[in-house]
Order: sequence, then structure tokens, then C-alpha cells
Amino acid sequence: MRNITKRHELILKLIKEKGSATVPELMEMMKVSGVTIRKDLKFLEDKHLLFCTRGGASLTNPYASDRPIVEKAQINPDKKQKIAKAAVSLIEDNDSIMIGSGTTVFELAKILQAKHPLTVITPALKVALELSGKNNIEVLQLGGLVRLGSSSVAGVHAEYILENTSCGILFLGVDGIDVDFGLSISNLAEAGLNKKMIKSAQSVAVLADSTKFGKRGIGKICELREVQYIITDESAPSNLIKQIEKKGIKVIIAP
Repeated sequence: MRNITKRHELILKLIKEKGSATVPELMEMMKVSGVTIRKDLKFLEDKHLLFCTRGGASLTNPYASDRPIVEKAQINPDKKQKIAKAAVSLIEDNDSIMIGSGTTVFELAKILQAKHPLTVITPALKVALELSGKNNIEVLQLGGLVRLGSSSVAGVHAEYILENTSCGILFLGVDGIDVDFGLSISNLAEAGLNKKMIKSAQSVAVLADSTKFGKRGIGKICELREVQYIITDESAPSNLIKQIEKKGIKVIIAP
């Protein structure tokens, strides 16, 4: 199809109908090369008509933005509470756990109770303050520069402590879960700290509501294969859940 305007109209029509489209299916429809389709998609993205993704395009922005924690707390609060309740059962008899930063893992801190002595390691000031004074819970607050947007620390001081620390399970919050790109967040400094946290934990549980699937933050944390659990809500896309489970990860849907 040589008419560029007509191609663009058909591309937008298909993506509006389906929500997304891949380069191969657009090549088949337009009878043009992959190079031509990618140029078309880039042109339409520059016009703010769609978002280019790996291997295609979508109407939904695949990139996570770095929002203040106060703003993030207003997104799906009920689902985050359910996810936190489902995560509690993973703690079992661990004597030490780690809770990262983010609004979903903060919900875990709010409901956490310990029958036996439990050490909680965290970079998040809100988590530390929430747990301070709770029976049988000792808090190890990581040190470093506090980010205003997340009220969490990052940097070499926190990373140094983690190099000499180990825990049973890490409860991790993320901004993006992508089958190809892996887990990511929207801040590079905290991404580096999260990598260290993963190395310090025997197992990793990601707490993420359904809006995080198919998204990518600027800072990659790890590949999907490096985590053992993903706890999410019933609105998570079933096609992505199946792909994730094929990688050997246990996906828990919060009731």
C-alpha cells in the first residue's frame, strides 16, 4: 500500500479497535516491509496518536511515570489492601524479612503483626514509622539520601548495609511488569538499591496491582526469572499472567 495517509488511517483504526497491533500483522495487512511500518509507527507516535512498543504499537502508554507517593496512594487503594492481605501468608515463620518502598508494600506494613520476634529491613521511612512500636517487630532502617517523591532512601550507604545483610523474603513494589523487559521502577537510584535488596533475600515476592502489567519504568530491577512470587488483583491481564507462569513464577490473585 503506497498511499502513506491511507496506511496511517488503517493503522490507527486497527489499534483503536484492538488496543494494540504488532509489526508483523501490520506488514501483512499493508503489504509493506517492517522498516516501512516502523517508520509509520514512529511518525504517528511523534504526532501523539499512539505509543510505540517492542514489536508493535499501543494506545496505552507502556512507560511508567515517577509520581509522588501521595498521588500513587490514591490509585486502586482497595486492591492494594487485598494484595497486602494475600502477601502476609508468605511470611510464615521467617525471623527476618525486607519491605521495599511503594504504596502497595506499605499496606503490608500497616497490617503486619508478629507472634514471634521478627526483624524488618526497609529503605522506606513510612514503613519504618508504621512498624515502630509494634510488638515483636524490630526495624532495621537503611540509611542514605531520602527521596522526596517516595520518602525512601537510596545510595551507597544503604547498599553497603545490604552487602552484609540477609533475609528470608523481600516484598517488593514495582512500577512496571513486562514479560520481555522484566521488573522496573521509575527512578534509577532506587532501581540500583532494589537490585541489592534482591541479592540479600532468599526469595522475592512482588506486590503489584493490575495497572503495572505491560508497563516499563526507566530503571530496570531484574528479569522475571529472579522472583518467585507475584501477588496481584483479579483485573491483571490473563494473557500476561499465563506467560509469567510459564517462566516458573507463582502468581497469586488476591481474593
